[in-house]
Amino acid sequence: MVGIKPSDLPPTAAVKFFGAGAAGCFADLVTFPLDTAKVRLQIQGESTAASGSAVVKYRGVFGTISTMVRTEGARSLYNGLVAGLQRQMSFASVRIGLYDSMKQFYTRGTENANIATRLLAGSTTGAMAVALAQPTDVVKVRFQAQARQSDGLKRYNSTMDAYRTIARDEGVRGLWKGCMPNRILRLGTWNIVMFVSYEQIKRGLTRIQCSWESPF
Repeated sequence: MVGIKPSDLPPTAAVKFFGAGAAGCFADLVTFPLDTAKVRLQIQGESTAASGSAVVKYRGVFGTISTMVRTEGARSLYNGLVAGLQRQMSFASVRIGLYDSMKQFYTRGTENANIATRLLAGSTTGAMAVALAQPTDVVKVRFQAQARQSDGLKRYNSTMDAYRTIARDEGVRGLWKGCMPNRILRLGTWNIVMFVSYEQIKRGLTRIQCSWESPF
């Protein structure tokens, strides 16, 4: 088409899908040690109660990272990274990449999406993303939570071994543990609030920009 540059063309659903997943993976690579430290801090109370010890092993995010590097090696900060990247490719791709497509689906291809439509699109993509990505999240957290035992062994030796072990010992449903209360309700609500807020803020900033460019 004459006069239209490639940058003026809206991205396709496939571009949004893979772009969102790739961006999520890059973000995960940078922030994964912080996420691992968060998981260790969250489960610390359970591990001390199980061992009967009142000793607090981890103190603060950076203290946790320092302790893990000293006692388990720097690679321990990236335990579960493969599952984490799988999670981002499935979760972020659906949650972000399909949001505009779901809006168009509910508005029958028009651009007139009201708040109710955005709420519906956000909740749909959020629920779809959680249902698809939950097994990867379970495996990721299991890897992040496990510390090397006294005999030097670990329960899970690889990502695929973790999937197989959980399915064998806990049933296939074990891969979807926590799906409803933690993931669909929490992240579904988070998805709705984020996208509706994003749309409203974007509209407000666009109006401000237009008023600056055309004051009269």
